Parts: sequence; C-alpha cells; structure tokens
Amino acid sequence: MKIVKTILVIALSIALFSCAPKRAEEAPMADSTAVMVSSSAAVENKKDSTHKFVRTAELKFKVISVIKSTYDIEDITARIGGFVTYTNLTSDAFSTVTKEISLDSSVIVTRFVVKNSIVIRVPNTKLDTTLKQISRNIVYLDNRVIKADDVALQLLSNDLTIRRSDKNEARLKNAIDNRGKKLNETTSAEELLLNKQEQADNARIANLSLKDQINFSTINLTIYQNEGVCYEKIAREKKQYEPSFGFRILDSLSYGWSIFEDIIVFLLNLWGLFLLGVLGFLGYKLYEIKFKNKKNE
Repeated sequence: MKIVKTILVIALSIALFSCAPKRAEEAPMADSTAVMVSSSAAVENKKDSTHKFVRTAELKFKVISVIKSTYDIEDITARIGGFVTYTNLTSDAFSTVTKEISLDSSVIVTRFVVKNSIVIRVPNTKLDTTLKQISRNIVYLDNRVIKADDVALQLLSNDLTIRRSDKNEARLKNAIDNRGKKLNETTSAEELLLNKQEQADNARIANLSLKDQINFSTINLTIYQNEGVCYEKIAREKKQYEPSFGFRILDSLSYGWSIFEDIIVFLLNLWGLFLLGVLGFLGYKLYEIKFKNKKNE
C-alpha cells in the first residue's frame, strides 16, 4: 500500500508541474498578438509639430469565422469614429463532387474557402488602438505592413505653389484690365490666367487630399478562415425514360453484330499476312518431305 501511495503522489506531482507552465504560456498569447500587430509607426507623437505623417496599415490573417470577424471589425471601426470604404466577401469553391447515396437521391460535396478584403479609415490618433482591438480576431498572422510617410514638405510645396499662382493671377488680371486692348493679346493673357488658376486649384485639391489622409489613416485587411465543406442533398434523375428490356436486347445484338463485322473486315485487311503464312507453311512441309526422302535413301 505504501508503494502504491508513493507512486500516486509522484504521478500527481508530475501532472501538476507539467500543467503549470502551460497555463503560464497560454495567458499572454492574445497580448503578444496585439503587440505584434501594433507598431510605433502607428502611434502619433503629439510633441512633434514639424512632421506630418500619412499612416497606412496592411494586414493579412486567418480567423475562426470570416463573417463574425467582419462584423466585429466593422463595429470596432464605428466605435473608434472611422468608416468602411470597401468590403468584398467571397466564397471560393475549389472542389465539387456528386455522390450517390440512394436510388433516388445524391449529395453534392463542395469544398470552399471564405475570405474578405476590407478597407477602413480611422482617425489618425486611433490607428494604434484600432489595430490592437482588431488583433483579437487573429488566429494566425500572415503579414503586417505599417507605413508612416512624412508629407510635410509636399504640403509646403503645394502652399508655395498656391501663393505664387495667386500673385501671378492678380498681376494678370490687372494687365488684362489695363492693357488688354487687342483681342489676340486679351485672349492669350486670359488663357495664361486660366492655366495659373488651374495650377492653384490642383495644389489646393492635393493639400486637401493630403490633410484627409493625415487625419484619417487607411487600413487594408485580408481575412480568411479554414477550408469549409458544404453538403447539399438533391434528387437523382429517375430512369423512367429508359428503353424496354426487349429493345435493349435487340440493340445489344445489333451492336454485337456490328463489332463482329468490324472484326471480319479487319482480318480481311490482313489477307497478305495470311497468304505469306500459308506459303511459308507449305514451303516448310515440302522441305521436310525432301529431307525425309534423302534420309531414307
């Protein structure tokens, strides 16, 4: 009895020590995924007033359910103050097999993969938070790309273009009003003025676009799940239009006779080989007879 108790105590101790590390390792997995998805490139530095960053993120990962994760990502986006600009949920079938399961029914077995491509826009200050909240859907992360492009110089260049165009526009308007007496000169000056206004408008639109990208970061997501299988039971086609038994017998005899005719025609095509065979056989017999006669003499 003492030996049995000692063995039980040792076994329980091993089981407890083997289970304890697993619990310690399993706990931080969600946090490690969030850290892996996040990056300092996604965090805004409020003390930096010199640089202006356009932040974007691209993620591809596997989830348990594409549909549930899609709803969760859209809810996160709405709560964070962002919006969805694109979503394309597809179910790609790569194998379809029909199996007969009874005399009057079959089952269609379809293997497929569900995936979704999503594009969302979120406030620049909430990009890091959004990525961390999205990470709770990740089962396996394929890749993650986060960019922070500094566009401060581009904004400055557009501002300078607008200022130059405004000054030039004012001078051209003054020249047209005061000295544009001839039609040709007035037309050329107005075309030049129109070009300058167009340059200024393009620079303003470019600045508005850049400011929008600065204020709202873009996240491109590609999510997918494990292979799925769909079973669809369908009715089999009944054989009510098959010919009668007697007709099938006659048809089989006719088909067999046509095969026999084909064999006869095929053999007739080989008459030359048969002739050579006969001549060879006769020649062999004659040679054998002569050989026996000489042997008897």
